[in-house]
Amino acid sequence: MTIRILPAIGDPDAARAVSSLLHQLPDAEPAPAVADSAALLHALADAAAQGAGAAAAGAPPAAGQPSAVEALPEVVLVHERIGPTPALELIREVALRFPAVGVVLITTDAGPALFSAAMDAGARGIVGMPLGYDELAARVQAAAQWSAGVRVHLGGSPEAAPGPAGTLVTVTGAKGGVGTTVTAVQLALAARAAGRSVALVDLDLQSGDVASYLDVQFRRSIVDLAGIHDISVRVLQDAVHDHHTGLGLLLAPEEGERGEEVDDRAARQIIGALRSRYEVVLVDCGSQMQSANAAAVELADLALLVTTPDVVAVRAAKRQVRLWDRLQIRKAEDTTTVVNRLTRNTEIQPPLVAKATGTQVARTHVPAAFKELQPCVDAGRMQDLDNRSTVKQALCALAGELGLVDSPAARQGRGSHRARPTLTGRKRKAITPGAAPGSGGVPGPAPGAASGAGPGSGTRFGVRRGPAAAAGGQGPFDPSGEG
Repeated sequence: MTIRILPAIGDPDAARAVSSLLHQLPDAEPAPAVADSAALLHALADAAAQGAGAAAAGAPPAAGQPSAVEALPEVVLVHERIGPTPALELIREVALRFPAVGVVLITTDAGPALFSAAMDAGARGIVGMPLGYDELAARVQAAAQWSAGVRVHLGGSPEAAPGPAGTLVTVTGAKGGVGTTVTAVQLALAARAAGRSVALVDLDLQSGDVASYLDVQFRRSIVDLAGIHDISVRVLQDAVHDHHTGLGLLLAPEEGERGEEVDDRAARQIIGALRSRYEVVLVDCGSQMQSANAAAVELADLALLVTTPDVVAVRAAKRQVRLWDRLQIRKAEDTTTVVNRLTRNTEIQPPLVAKATGTQVARTHVPAAFKELQPCVDAGRMQDLDNRSTVKQALCALAGELGLVDSPAARQGRGSHRARPTLTGRKRKAITPGAAPGSGGVPGPAPGAASGAGPGSGTRFGVRRGPAAAAGGQGPFDPSGEG
């Protein structure tokens, strides 16, 4: 979100100092400073009048034209020596006439008495002089978020929703070794390739491997943010590693015992700070639930649970879902299960996984093709995975299904057999409408075969039935049994 800032500072030296700091703020759009209270009120009134021009004429604003509320700057900075109207009186008048504008007072006296008086007048914060980058950034961002919330209720654009704007996606493994980190890394790379700003967070605090998979050596980790109660933009930038792929990486600590320093409060604060800076925040939660990654799953817009199609992993997924439900972290129906390493000969197919866990199962399944992954995994350069890899194609399709990628291929999704990778990696032949069986394209059933009979009947990934199931008994995995 771009933050428009209008400083009202009469002192030229103070105006230059404030302007210099404002231009360093990310996503900030500072306007030239106005010199007195009359100029400030006039500038705000002009902005509101221009935005309300279409509405005054009896017509809705044209596309791209701001409304009266949206045309106003999000933040106004008022210096204590502004004149001729005293600063507190000016703040009160701005708050009454333009309630969607967040006002921050700049003063040399940041004591409790002045703070209380400024809050009573309608200010959203106070910045002490001499100015510091961190304090100014924190107060400006807080005032801008408050302003965005007010604008929604005053008829502003719904897109200017308050609070965190980024989509939070958590990736949790049913058990160790099911492909959680590979899934998280490839989803993050797919979202970044689609042009979105992406942060990848390693919340597998004791044994996180995101750094190993992306060939990163960085001395800072998420633990460095755990003890900070007010995470400023600069502090966040110091802790996040800017990877050459464009991802922002917040890594797990090298010393696993330090993971205990990140509790649920710290996790919520860190995730909130990241969501205000990135469009997509992907969190690798590992397979062990602690207070930090439990808080992330609870906050997530999309909670993914990765499993492989075997009895042990599916039972682990079932236990994980039950744990989340008992702790009131997340309901099963709000969880999306991703089936990894699926083959057509697998006994347990996605419908059975959905029945066993009670979760939604993603339509996109990831094939078993470790030979494609092994060179990149061994080299620690998962970003170099070939675009022709069936695993990468499947995970890109999954990113499109989850809404992390907005591209023609993703919108085409699974509606076309050409848009989907096969489980074997071989290309499918197009089916010619009306073609007779055996006349080319896809071979038809054997002559005289009954519909629905034979090994080729049913869905493409139908459940293979073993001898016990064929005789009417239970197979190797009973979804209704205790896991």
